[in-house]
Amino acid sequence: MDMTLFLLLLLVAAAAVIGYLLTKLHRVRGQLSLIKDALTDIKAGNLNRRVLARESDLTLQICYDINEIAMDSQSRLIRQKQSEQAYKRLMTSLSHDVKTPLASLVGYLEAVESKMVTGAEQEEYIHVAAEKAYHLKEFVTALFEWVKLDAGEQVFHFEVCDLNELARNIMADWVPILENSGFSYEIAIPEAEYMTRVDATAFTRVFNNLLQNILTHSGGNQVSVTVTDMGQQAKIIVADNGKGIAPSDLPHIFERMYQCDHSRSAKGNGLGLSIAKELVNIHNGSITAASVPDAGTTFTIIFPKAL
Repeated sequence: MDMTLFLLLLLVAAAAVIGYLLTKLHRVRGQLSLIKDALTDIKAGNLNRRVLARESDLTLQICYDINEIAMDSQSRLIRQKQSEQAYKRLMTSLSHDVKTPLASLVGYLEAVESKMVTGAEQEEYIHVAAEKAYHLKEFVTALFEWVKLDAGEQVFHFEVCDLNELARNIMADWVPILENSGFSYEIAIPEAEYMTRVDATAFTRVFNNLLQNILTHSGGNQVSVTVTDMGQQAKIIVADNGKGIAPSDLPHIFERMYQCDHSRSAKGNGLGLSIAKELVNIHNGSITAASVPDAGTTFTIIFPKAL
């Protein structure tokens, strides 16, 4: 091959390489300019901003990482806003569930103290005042538990125990309460042992919250509790025959501070079911609800055998 031709081919090849590199450099400079604009936009608070890139771009991974950071920040911001909204609802609930009954409680006690009422009427005032005080105590207890769970400060003690025996003991305490409240009941808990690791206090709280929710809100007169051994899981079903929950409310009943219609929110504080869900989640379990208006509501809890 002629040396001149060889040098010419070499020069053409070098020019092609240089041209390719210049094209890549131009593309990279363009991408860096886009990345800079995107970062400025994201820094200014526009977390919807994304950096587009082609598979062949040298900055592809950088663009992916920036987009992931923006999406993570956006998710955290959404969670933060949801938390802020929850606390705003909490403040609203405090105004209604603490201030109003507290003012009423003070009014009844002042009437008794000033001798405005006597005899049987005085006894009735004291009885009403005691009921309102008990309601406030229950609300404050639930509120503190909710705050501790939300802050991750709740301490749990998991121990291996017989879940069936624990459930039977809980229901034994509830039988007289159900009877005094005019509820008939069906309890089906196996005699066989079902050994698993649970926090007995948290497990009891889940049962108590569900049953109290039925007594307070269902408007029914029957309740059933069934525990089924599913091998690696235990299924617990708590059901009533009450007025049920509206389809529009059902997806939200486990949200903190959520209350349904006015007839259901006349009592309660919107914390019981959300606390129950948190406690079930801590056991790596799940809780769901199904309801048919005017036919009743069914809560289904799944507890794994091993945490």
